[in-house]
Amino acid sequence: MEKRRIEIMDTTLRDGEQTSGVSFTASEKLTLAKLLLEELRVDRIEVASARVSEGEFDSVRQITAWAAEKGLLPRVEVLTFVDGGASLNWMEQAGAQVQNLLTKGSLNHLKYQLKKTPEKHFSDIREVIAKAGEQGVRTNIYLEDWSNGMRNSPEYVYEFLDFLDTQPIDRIMLPDTLGVLTPGETREFLEDIIGRYPDGHIDFHGHNDYDLSVANVMEAVSAGVHGLHLTVNGMGERAGNAPLASVVAVLNDFMPEVAIGVSETSLFKVSKLVSAFTGIGIPANKPIVGDNVFTQTAGIHADGDNKKNLYFNDLMPERFGRKRKYALGKTSGKANIQKNLQELGLTLNDEELRKVTARIIELGDKKEKVTREDLPYIISDVLGSGSHQQRVFIRSYVLTHAKGLQPSTTVSLEIEGENYEAHAQGDGQFDAFMNALRKVYRSLKRPLPTLVDYAVRIPPGSNSDALCETVITWRQDDREFTTRGLDSDQTVSAIKATEKMLNIG
Repeated sequence: MEKRRIEIMDTTLRDGEQTSGVSFTASEKLTLAKLLLEELRVDRIEVASARVSEGEFDSVRQITAWAAEKGLLPRVEVLTFVDGGASLNWMEQAGAQVQNLLTKGSLNHLKYQLKKTPEKHFSDIREVIAKAGEQGVRTNIYLEDWSNGMRNSPEYVYEFLDFLDTQPIDRIMLPDTLGVLTPGETREFLEDIIGRYPDGHIDFHGHNDYDLSVANVMEAVSAGVHGLHLTVNGMGERAGNAPLASVVAVLNDFMPEVAIGVSETSLFKVSKLVSAFTGIGIPANKPIVGDNVFTQTAGIHADGDNKKNLYFNDLMPERFGRKRKYALGKTSGKANIQKNLQELGLTLNDEELRKVTARIIELGDKKEKVTREDLPYIISDVLGSGSHQQRVFIRSYVLTHAKGLQPSTTVSLEIEGENYEAHAQGDGQFDAFMNALRKVYRSLKRPLPTLVDYAVRIPPGSNSDALCETVITWRQDDREFTTRGLDSDQTVSAIKATEKMLNIG
């Protein structure tokens, strides 16, 4: 049986731009238009509202010039208004050929916003459609607030649709403008309309105010709609529109009777780019494109994945150009760590793995985030501590830093079984710590190596805030050597590097 083809219209560049605080530049709009049509392969894009601004005009003109060269101009659409043809003139100058004419889909909007009768509204719409035909512009019709129209004034909606059935238009686009429909209503209303107008092309445009947009899209498709309006990352006014990535996955996995042309592997890339352009982050738990959605955190899940992929579902990350990750933290078990070690090409014996697991759990209890890239440094820090016989232990210390007072440190050391304590001030907390050490070593008439270089950094390759690496170079007589400390606190990591020096020097 041949699958029913569903058109996907992306309206990120128009309706998505109505997200509070979002405004794309002309170059950003052109970049996204190219990606949406050529790489993501959506069927149509709605790129702007007519007569909004000079910048909007420039962006549309750039997009239409590119689309005309590529033979894609019929797939570029602009929102227009019933304004006696002013929007059409704007479109003509911008080079656009398809208008999405905004009309009133509820009697409430018509009465109180436009203050018109249905007859006057239909007459004005007829004039705009006729003028569009004269200018070679194709017309789609939005019935704004259609969902409330179906609830409160269905007679008006059907009168309107009867009128549109006589007009030379391509598509009727039915928006749940305020995101108020339940899935049951969505299916009921659309089945009725599609049954009455079987030759029409019906689009559904869902909003997400009750977090029902994806469910409503599923019901719209089951009811027989021909097209869907979606946005990248679910951008849009208030709670946004139906999200492109989630809808694509749902249609592909749960609705085998329909087919779409969108490329799943490009969804994540486009999502990240839209996030970068808008400055609006993607929630970590957002389906398909969130940072955490292909990350197993609990060790039992990683163990289950090792045993016949027990915690996998059909949403395999490779479908979307992504990879599965295994988080490192206080709920990590050995299986999580082993998964990450495999990715890095590292192996540990059982005792080494136990020590590293304990250290990661310790960091997790401090609410620190640990990434795979931190693992080599944790391994080095934990396992390297046993590479020499420790004679000097920094048992405790107090670091103080207060406005108007010089930083100070009190330190307690154990050297070859004997305890020593000293207090000192310095130009900073670590300088005060070193001055206190020098007091102890002077009392023992033992020399301390000289600090030559001190560097603090996030471990190379890491993208987390869990660990701070301090690398200190020391000189003793004619010899230079380096020690390294690792901790979530900068000063503590320096003290750990110093303790290693005390046992080497």
